[in-house]
Amino acid sequence: MARIVALLVAAGSGTRAGGGVPKQYRRLGGKAVLAHALDHLRRAGAEDIRVVIGPGQEALYAAAIGERALPAPVVGGAERRESVLRGLEAIAAAGGADLVLIHDAARPFLPRAVWERLVAALQESDAAVPTLAAVDTLVRGDALLGDAVERAGLLRIQTPQGFRFDAILAAHRAWAGGEATDDAQIARAAGIAVAVVKGSPALDKLTFEEDFARAEALVAARMVSRTGLGFDVHAFAEGEELWLGGVRIPHPRGLRGHSDADVALHAVVDAILGALGEGDIGTHFPPSDPQWRGAPSARFVEHARARVEAHGGRLDHVDLTLVCEAPKIGPYRAAIRARIAAVLRVPEARISIKATTTERLGFTGRGEGIAAQAAATLRLWEDDE
Repeated sequence: MARIVALLVAAGSGTRAGGGVPKQYRRLGGKAVLAHALDHLRRAGAEDIRVVIGPGQEALYAAAIGERALPAPVVGGAERRESVLRGLEAIAAAGGADLVLIHDAARPFLPRAVWERLVAALQESDAAVPTLAAVDTLVRGDALLGDAVERAGLLRIQTPQGFRFDAILAAHRAWAGGEATDDAQIARAAGIAVAVVKGSPALDKLTFEEDFARAEALVAARMVSRTGLGFDVHAFAEGEELWLGGVRIPHPRGLRGHSDADVALHAVVDAILGALGEGDIGTHFPPSDPQWRGAPSARFVEHARARVEAHGGRLDHVDLTLVCEAPKIGPYRAAIRARIAAVLRVPEARISIKATTTERLGFTGRGEGIAAQAAATLRLWEDDE
């Protein structure tokens, strides 16, 4: 199998698109443009990703990627060509690659089909780029309209652009032509034939404010709503601490379980995993595994949140109901709500905490334990294959 590395260029410093930060760090559909680009690369098939950022952007980068596992970013140069070369040199220093796909973070919505077409083309060619035909009327002009330009044979070039790694690295090292418009220009100057594959309108570049309005509409249109349900029960036991929703609650008895037995958070995790279609908490954290003995359940919630992010999703709401005769939940409701919101990194308004009893019926009515039921609503990106 060929080793394929995706080089994501996110080193720009311009803010002409608005938002007060470089456009790759501007929020779009609840997360940074860079995060969208990374998530779409992952879903398209990229397993090895290197990111090039601008000087002084380390804090912005860290905030944008969250808990996504990535190598340390490469710090780019003053111009895009220099940033790409630094990224290629970093890949070479890490052992090189067979193929490299060089992508711009300002084109965040990479369809899997485009990635697959590029990889397939590179089985026969040293370079391949995605393109779209020019469909609008083209004219020369500045202040006044000039002559029309024949559009037959004209193509719009997009990224990612794919290359045999050694060939494009040598081409970049040998380039002496000033600033290049893209990496395909550098490849052609080195005598590399560049194949074309079908691109996608989803890869249109984000440059101006109106582009972000279009992108927001695209995000909204491609997100599908999912709801998951979670239910958990734990029995009271002597000598245990009582944790509910990540909050330690004074009580004569705690709950018995393999972790900290936080029945509330366990139900929330199951609800989120259910909405993702990824099983339940026991699938991800088996009770038979000793490393989870006594573990804080907030770790399980963080994992569920990371799974939502890995799917390019957005958590809209969590509704949690605790069922018990004691303790009374009311005095701790605000703290539980705040803690769950903090771990999920959402506003408190998206978290609902309720409590009820079973009118002294059943095991909860007899004070033998606590039950919790949760519903989680989220939206996931529906990729076009």
